[in-house]
Amino acid sequence: MTYDPTGHLLLTPVDREAPVRVRRLRQLGLGERPDPAFDEFAHRLAKVIGAPYAMVNFIDEKRQFFAGLHTPAGTHSGGDPGAQSAPTGGDVSRFMARDHGYCPHVVVRRKALVLGDVCDYPRFAGNPVVDEIGIRSYLGAPLIDRTGIALGTICVVDTEPRPWGRAGLETIKSFAAELVEQIHRREDGGL
Repeated sequence: MTYDPTGHLLLTPVDREAPVRVRRLRQLGLGERPDPAFDEFAHRLAKVIGAPYAMVNFIDEKRQFFAGLHTPAGTHSGGDPGAQSAPTGGDVSRFMARDHGYCPHVVVRRKALVLGDVCDYPRFAGNPVVDEIGIRSYLGAPLIDRTGIALGTICVVDTEPRPWGRAGLETIKSFAAELVEQIHRREDGGL
């Protein structure tokens, strides 16, 4: 277990790959600005899974950046890097602190994560997004590129518990593989 200097348990995992990930993201030109293709991808993901929120999320040492974002009302801002995401509010930022949410766990674990009700899992129930934002369910998968680096995630969230099930897990993993191929095509000059 990891503790901060005050002795509090840190729920966000240590991410030793972050510096390498940041270099790779910069090489690919990802993680610093919104991308209309990723917004469309997030919209399609939300529609297929039937979730109100979907994100294409790239993670560095300190924050998460939603390069692709779908919200129910289509509201989101280009964002102040210090702003927190707020799905229950009107305007959703594209930035979120690294210690908020579940995507950092997916990146470090390098495996998909299914949380039908985050409150059923003590490790995840205490995450700030539960009380501050109202997130109750999460489904995410890592974006692992051809170099073996987990660049970030794609995910869907809801403010209500959701039984994502095996179908949800297979769908999110399939979408992650599709997006990684899209990123590779961009890198190869095909998009």
